[in-house]
Amino acid sequence: MTGDEQATTVGQLPTPTTEQARLPALLTRLVWLLWIGSVGAFTAHLWSGEAWAVPGLVRIDGLTVVMWVTVTFFSGIVHSYSRRYMAGSRSIDQFFGRVFAFTLVVMALVAADNLLVFGIAWLVMGLVMASLIGHVDGWPQAQAAGSLARRYFLAGSAFLGVALATLWWTTGATTISGVASAVGPTSSTAVLVAASGLVLAAMIQSALVPFHTWLLSSMTAPTPASALMHAGFVNAGGILLVRFAPVVTVESGFMLAVVLVGAASALGGKLLKTVQTDVKGTLGCSTVGQMGFMIMQAGLGFFGAAITHLVLHGFYKAYQFLASGSQVAHESPAKAKPTGAAGVVGVAVIAATALAGGVLFAVLTGKGTKLGSGLLLVLLVVLTVLHAARDVVTDASVPAAIRYGAMPLVALPAIAVYAAVYRLIEGLLAGLPAIGQPAELTAIHGLVAAAFVVAYLAIESGVYTHSHRLYVALVNATQPSSETLLTSTEDYNEY
Repeated sequence: MTGDEQATTVGQLPTPTTEQARLPALLTRLVWLLWIGSVGAFTAHLWSGEAWAVPGLVRIDGLTVVMWVTVTFFSGIVHSYSRRYMAGSRSIDQFFGRVFAFTLVVMALVAADNLLVFGIAWLVMGLVMASLIGHVDGWPQAQAAGSLARRYFLAGSAFLGVALATLWWTTGATTISGVASAVGPTSSTAVLVAASGLVLAAMIQSALVPFHTWLLSSMTAPTPASALMHAGFVNAGGILLVRFAPVVTVESGFMLAVVLVGAASALGGKLLKTVQTDVKGTLGCSTVGQMGFMIMQAGLGFFGAAITHLVLHGFYKAYQFLASGSQVAHESPAKAKPTGAAGVVGVAVIAATALAGGVLFAVLTGKGTKLGSGLLLVLLVVLTVLHAARDVVTDASVPAAIRYGAMPLVALPAIAVYAAVYRLIEGLLAGLPAIGQPAELTAIHGLVAAAFVVAYLAIESGVYTHSHRLYVALVNATQPSSETLLTSTEDYNEY
């Protein structure tokens, strides 16, 4: 056995109270103080509606305060959770130092106005996350996963560097706000090159297909680091596109390409998820799909929706990863949760709830109330509610009366909350350049909508499972790098 050199401890570890716990306790308190300060900045901005800036260096606006509150909250949860999770680890101080450093770098990134500062923060953010993925010293698979992620992140930073250098060379501006003012309404080759670099950097950061391998290979990271990665790190792709909205929106054809890129990953992530058998792998494929939705919303010109999506997805995914240990069923397959056919009444409840959710979202946000790309946004809401309603209504372990009656009572208030958060964030982003200009509806958007409907029907009905070639292709696409896979489960005893 590979674990003979290390004694195995069975039972619950005590809450750390030794000298070694001082740094984790200190950093945990500091990050919660940062969250309190971020809430104060958010409240002040909401009250005054003004942005604060150090000219040529940083700018604290609506996007900054939203992301500060979000990032520090997630980081605070991860810090608090990790004090017990990492108890007994010889490298606990190193882990907490990396997580706290990651928090500070992200806070600097979302406040940076200087192009050089933004690029450096982006690079450092990736390097710190790669070190968290490969945190366990002496574990070859963890080191391989960290090395793989580092190569991807360096490539993303290189694309971003080309984009920033091109913008500086074209406009002469050294700040993001200066670039926004200098980029005209007419595209040029240089601007399209910069926009392409920005989108490629966002795709790698957000683990969109085909750059998702680094994410599915990152399961060697401690669970709290995975939570921070899926709830925060991958969201930086959306932040990048919002910050440089004047660049990526300069050409309607380019925005359409962004929609197609996001839609491909959204559909691909949904399909990849269906062939996963482990909890973390399923969550990883889910993230690939959800980040595709986020990029797609940005491509539609609904940047407020993209930021709302990344914030709410962050809450959901952080919880899912931190609770992943409880998701493993300690029972035989025969005792699995029973499911049944929806029936005529069930189908009616599912359809009515989904349509009502879409209408409610459209009324509360004003999106999709007239012919335009907002209809595609509403369609995504309808399909999401449809999927959730089907899962609930077909749960045969719950009495039918409760399933049918509770579904609308839960789904519609949830949509109302989502719409309210969307309106709040949309208002906070209103002062940013090129925000609030949705794309014109085209035939390609109609084809994307049709693809989503067909994919939904194929997955929910199980028709896609009839193709063995598709199944093999999906399984192969979800395989992590071979160097990051354990060849023996006994290695877990040692690492």
